[in-house]
Amino acid sequence: MPKHDKKKNKWKQFFFWLLGLNVLVVLAILTLIFWPVSETETPGGSEENTMQSSEFTVRTSKQNVNELVNAYIEKLLEDTSHEYSVSLEENVELRGELPVFSSTVPVSVYLEPVVQDNGDIILKQESISLGQLALPNQKIMEYLKKYLPMPNWVTVDPANEEIYVAVTDMQIRSNLNVSVESFDLETNNLAFNIEIPYETLGIEKRFY
Repeated sequence: MPKHDKKKNKWKQFFFWLLGLNVLVVLAILTLIFWPVSETETPGGSEENTMQSSEFTVRTSKQNVNELVNAYIEKLLEDTSHEYSVSLEENVELRGELPVFSSTVPVSVYLEPVVQDNGDIILKQESISLGQLALPNQKIMEYLKKYLPMPNWVTVDPANEEIYVAVTDMQIRSNLNVSVESFDLETNNLAFNIEIPYETLGIEKRFY
């Protein structure tokens, strides 16, 4: 067999070996995520047996996060007369309507996201308007807090003109713990840390 054919076969073998390795890694991660939870109770062990977890960093785009946030808001506002949405562009924009006197007035808030050391986000107000009404920013924030339904892990703080988003307090059915790694809208670099407790997967990690 000519030498160039031998080299070609070696490269083919190496390519298929590398492809197989990547497939195994993906299958291993999927197995961990979808592993069925055991319904049997685990007997209490000694202090040497410690439940642990694994953490993954997931990078995504602001378009994906935008769709997820608005789907959550839409679900939150079901069976209410309220309506608002969030748009992620160069900053975070909240648009909606607030009841003023006997009608509703459009409200727009532009916010700058600042990631905290614990993985939460503070949305600092950059500009705000309530229709054509000339009201102080804090007063409009008070209207936001009073009239717009928010999840219990989101806190509107009129005094500091900001919104605290406690991502780490989100209740997720699969018991995953989520925190924010980065939230840079200008570079479209959004990353989240997802911690998967072994207990959720019915796995007990032992250290001796």
